[in-house]
Amino acid sequence: MVPPCNDHLSGEHLRICPQGYTCCTSNVEDKLASQSRTEVENVIKDAGRSLQISLTGQYKIFDGHFLDLLNRSELNLQETFTSTWGSLYNKNSDVFSELYTELKKYYRGANINLEETLNDFWIRLLEKLFFQANGQYVIGEDYLECVSKQIDTLRPFGDTPRQMKMKVTRTLVAARSFVQGLVTAGEAVRRVSQVPMSQECMRAIMKMTYCPHCRGMPSARPCLNYCTNVMKGCLANQADLDTEWRHLADTMIQVADRLDDPAGVESVILSLPSYISEAMNTMMENIASINSKLFQTCGKPKEAGTTSTDDEIMKRGTFTVEDRLEASSDKIEKLVSDVRIILGDNRPYWTSLPNLICSDRVATGLGSEDKCWNGNNRARYLPELMNDGLASQINNPEVEIDITKPDMTIRQQIMQLKIMTHRLKNALNGQDVEFQDTSDDASGSGSGCADDMCSRDTHLVLPITDRPVAIPYPPENERVKGSAMQNLPSISIYLLTLLILLLRR
Repeated sequence: MVPPCNDHLSGEHLRICPQGYTCCTSNVEDKLASQSRTEVENVIKDAGRSLQISLTGQYKIFDGHFLDLLNRSELNLQETFTSTWGSLYNKNSDVFSELYTELKKYYRGANINLEETLNDFWIRLLEKLFFQANGQYVIGEDYLECVSKQIDTLRPFGDTPRQMKMKVTRTLVAARSFVQGLVTAGEAVRRVSQVPMSQECMRAIMKMTYCPHCRGMPSARPCLNYCTNVMKGCLANQADLDTEWRHLADTMIQVADRLDDPAGVESVILSLPSYISEAMNTMMENIASINSKLFQTCGKPKEAGTTSTDDEIMKRGTFTVEDRLEASSDKIEKLVSDVRIILGDNRPYWTSLPNLICSDRVATGLGSEDKCWNGNNRARYLPELMNDGLASQINNPEVEIDITKPDMTIRQQIMQLKIMTHRLKNALNGQDVEFQDTSDDASGSGSGCADDMCSRDTHLVLPITDRPVAIPYPPENERVKGSAMQNLPSISIYLLTLLILLLRR
């Protein structure tokens, strides 16, 4: 609080405000400088928290919807397969339940090769069906291994595995990348919003905000360009996020559109029981031909002397598993629409922060340009307006900035955004992307973050802790260093071998 300006001091003691008659002592000036920095930092944190909550909300909606789709699909398979495939399904239900378990793990970020998971499912299903269809024979593990090796040659399930793998891979890769993108964006906002102001910035904000009070002009408000130059200098590092932030937002919107496609996430996930049943029908219809080819390749197994009760099941004919579940397309459409709005509106977020802070601080009204506070007195502000970003602040008249020393926290987040955008682009092309499963580490603790928005480390944590979390990547120089260290053993062996050869000569 600025004291009333009853007694003017000479002002020679001031270190920030223009020297001259003043109402402020050195102690008051220091307190006001600290207060002004806190006020601006709180505005930045509040803006970041608001955006982070929006991103987290979209994560929660999509995550809950996607897991609900997987659960509904699995439940539909259990109910329909029990009635259509009977004991054939009941005796081998673990094959199907484990498929859904692996799909959920993959979605949550586990380091699982999705293509191998699907291939393993079809191999296991082939072995189980073959065993059940040939109960009159003694079939051991070695014979089933021979059977599984013929899957590519026999193609017992027709073209269904290929079609299902293509659709499931594209869908799950896109879904997993989409939620990771939301988490990465929220994490960048959280971290960068907590970057403290520098001492030079604090001095500039104090000079702009409270020096008029110390000069006995409490009603004087900063000139617009003056305030903007101060904040562009203070937020120069943050503005350098702009390019990669926009790239991430644009790519996220493209992935969201892919998920909302008519043949998108809901259609694919809810159709899994139909795909699998169709494949099983194909094999059962051709079991005689399949047996003949396998007996030629693997040898005819010994007869068991008894017939299997499952023979009757195999002779019932084909089954059609209808998808009883209607896709809730309205929900995914609203999600995509909301994501478009949030990301679209916040594309210029980092470069708009100076305007956000200055909007309710600067002088307005008729003739305000000539009566505003310009840092020294009430008069027009003459210096030109600076551009955005650290490099553009080399001639900033209001804030002293070393443009050769960027903030490393912000540089790391720029790299995170760049990596995430690259992965999202791969996902658009149906290419699998690897994420580390850190769900067990995201237990959260008292880190001083509000609203359950951050964890004990530096990752964005959402209320359900076994969901995907942002993945930390080492700085580029550490990765290079690590790579070099890994190569040292091979270099040492090479030099040792060369030395032995020379000694033998």
